[in-house]
Order: sequence, then structure tokens, then C-alpha cells
Amino acid sequence: MKKDDLAKSPDNSIEKEGFISQNLSKDGIPNQSLANDHIGIENISVEPSKLCDAVSALKNYGFNYLQCQGGYDEGPGKNLVSFYHFITVDDLEKIKKIKEVRLKVFLKRDSDLSIPSLYKIFKGSDWQERETYDMYGINFIDHPNPKRLLMPEDWRGWPLRKDYIQPDFYELQDAY
Repeated sequence: MKKDDLAKSPDNSIEKEGFISQNLSKDGIPNQSLANDHIGIENISVEPSKLCDAVSALKNYGFNYLQCQGGYDEGPGKNLVSFYHFITVDDLEKIKKIKEVRLKVFLKRDSDLSIPSLYKIFKGSDWQERETYDMYGINFIDHPNPKRLLMPEDWRGWPLRKDYIQPDFYELQDAY
């Protein structure tokens, strides 16, 4: 599918549930269509091994800007999620509505929390992936600088996980 095909959808938007998901499936990329969000943006789930394929396809469809990448925790014992918000920003004066899509990767908390980095496809994912690693412990394979961004390098744990137990104190190390 080419980005011009997006304009050929019946209502000239991607808000129709499953439209992008169906096109990913046609291109041989397994995915699961999730319910649209509260403003009608399509949400799609992919397996970690298919993330780069799905993102490359989305970029070919015209979603050429990674607006946001982040993570969240569904709760103690539940999944950790890495999410991606993509938009089209080719010629904002000619399009009446920005086209958007959301992609999610669900990771079982007790399994391997590694997914491919999107740095080679979208350079803007650099600090966003580092923040997600720092707060949730999701590892981004082939990230150019996989270090903590917000917490000290020797910090233990992942502060935004819902099962995180805050230490009574943090012993500051002499930096010199």
C-alpha cells in the first residue's frame, strides 16, 4: 500500500476501525486490531519480532513522523506496554486532518522485555526509548546509547512500574 492509497479510503481518513491493520495484514505483517481510542485513532498491536516490519510499512504508508514513544504498566503481574504514536506530516496545509495511528507492543512482565529499537528508522526515538527503559525496564535492542536517562546509573529497579517498591533511601556515590 502506498501513502496515496490512504486518501482513497471511503471517508478520506484512517479513523475507520481496522483500516491500517487490514493493510498491514495484506502486506504479510501479522497484527491485531485493537479498539480505537477515545478520539477515533486506530490502535494496533504487534509482536516484538514484527515491530520493525510494521513500522517500516507504516512509514511507507505515509506515517513519516514518530510523534511519541513511551511505556506503561497494566498493573502488578500484568503486561508492560511500549506504545508508538505516528502521524503524517507531509504537507499540513493540504490535508484537512492529520492522519494518525497508534502501535502497541505488549510484553509479559515475567519474560524477555526486549524489543527492537526504532532508532534506525526514526532517529527521534533515541531519548524516548531511553526514558522507557529507565522507567519500565524495557530493553531496546540495537539502541545506540542504552543508558539511563533520568535516574542515576546505579539506581535499582524501574520507578514507574506499579509493583515498584521505593527504597527507604538512596545512597549517593562520590562522582569523582
